[in-house]
Amino acid sequence: MSEREYRICTRCIMDTSDSEIEFDQQGHCNHCNFYFAHTVKELPEPEVGAEQLERIVAQIKAEGEGKPYDCVIGLSGGVDSSFVALRVAELGLRPVAVHLDNSWDAEVAVRNIERIVRSLDLDLITHVVDWQEFRDIQRAFFKASVVDIEMITDHAITALVNDVARDHGLHWVVSGTNHATESIMPVTWTHRKSDLRNLKAIHRRFGERPMKTLPTMSMLEIQYAQRVRRFRSLSILNYAPYSRQGAIDALERDLGWQNYGGKHFESLFTRFYQAHYLPEKFGIDKRRAHFSAAICSGLKDRDEAIAELDAPVYPPRDLAHDRDYLLKKLGFTPAEWEAIMAAPPESHLDYPSDEAYIGAMLKVKALGRRVRS
Repeated sequence: MSEREYRICTRCIMDTSDSEIEFDQQGHCNHCNFYFAHTVKELPEPEVGAEQLERIVAQIKAEGEGKPYDCVIGLSGGVDSSFVALRVAELGLRPVAVHLDNSWDAEVAVRNIERIVRSLDLDLITHVVDWQEFRDIQRAFFKASVVDIEMITDHAITALVNDVARDHGLHWVVSGTNHATESIMPVTWTHRKSDLRNLKAIHRRFGERPMKTLPTMSMLEIQYAQRVRRFRSLSILNYAPYSRQGAIDALERDLGWQNYGGKHFESLFTRFYQAHYLPEKFGIDKRRAHFSAAICSGLKDRDEAIAELDAPVYPPRDLAHDRDYLLKKLGFTPAEWEAIMAAPPESHLDYPSDEAYIGAMLKVKALGRRVRS
C-alpha cells in the first residue's frame, strides 16, 4: 500500500489495513463512530448499571432455586473469563464453570484455572477434545487460507456451554464479552462464530477424517435454545466500569492469578495466530482493534498505543520456538507451511455458509423491535 493510499483514524488507531474502513469529515472511522453510537445502550451509567444488574442477578437466582447451579460460565484462564468468575462469586451466584481443552492451553492458563476453581470453590466441567479430530479441522482451515481459524474453538465453546446449560436445566450463561475492550473488530478480520455450515464445508473440503465429537450448534439449535429453552447471555462486565488492567490487579490480589501477556495469549495457538499468522499472511494486527477500543473507552492514550504498535509482538527467539512447536504439533512440514503462508487469502464466503440465513434472521429481529417500539 503506497503512502498516498494509507490513512489512519484521527481518533482511534484503526487504519486502511481494514479494506472496508470508512472515514467521516472529521477523519473519524466507522469503528469508533460505532463505539460511541452504541455506548449509551451497552454501557449504562454506574448507578443505572448497578440497579439493572441487581434485578438480573435476582432473576437468575430465582430461576435457579432448587438446582445445584443457577448459571454457566466459560473459564479459559484469561483475564475476562477469570474476572467473570470473581464477579459472579461476589454477587452470590452459583455457577458451574466450563472449560474447553483444545490442547493449546498455556501452562499459566491451566494454573490460573486451578487457582480460580479452588479459591472460589467452583465445580468445573472440562471437555477435552479429540486431538486428532481437532488437529484435522485446524489443518483444514489453514489449507483453506481463510482468516478465522479461531472460529473452530469459539464455536465449540459456545456449543459446549449450551450443552451444559441444557443438561442442568439452566437458562443463563454469564460471559466476559464487553463493550469497553472488545467493541471494535472489522468484519473482514473475522467470521461469524455461529456459522456451522461454513465450518463443516471447509472441513469437508480439506479435512482427512470425519468430524464426530467436536461440540457444535446449528442455527436451528441456536433458535431453539433462545426461543424454547429461553437460553440467555449476560455480559456482566458491561454493568460497571471495566478495564483490563483493573481486572488483572483484582485477580492477582484476590486469587493469585498470573498474567500471560497479550489479549487471549492464554492459548499458545492464539498467541501464534494473532501475533504472527494474521500479520504476516493477512496484514492484520489485532492490536489495532484492541487498542482502539481501549482508546475510545478512555483506558489507553492514543500516542502511547501508536508507539506500542512499533514494538514487536514476538521476540525473534520466541517466534522461532513457537513456529517449530506449532508445525510439529499440527503435522506440517516447513515446505507445507511456506506454501500455506504464500497462498492468497480466501474469503469464508467462498465456501457454503449460513450467512444469508443469519442476515435474514437479524433483519426479522430488527423489524420486530421497530414494530414493538
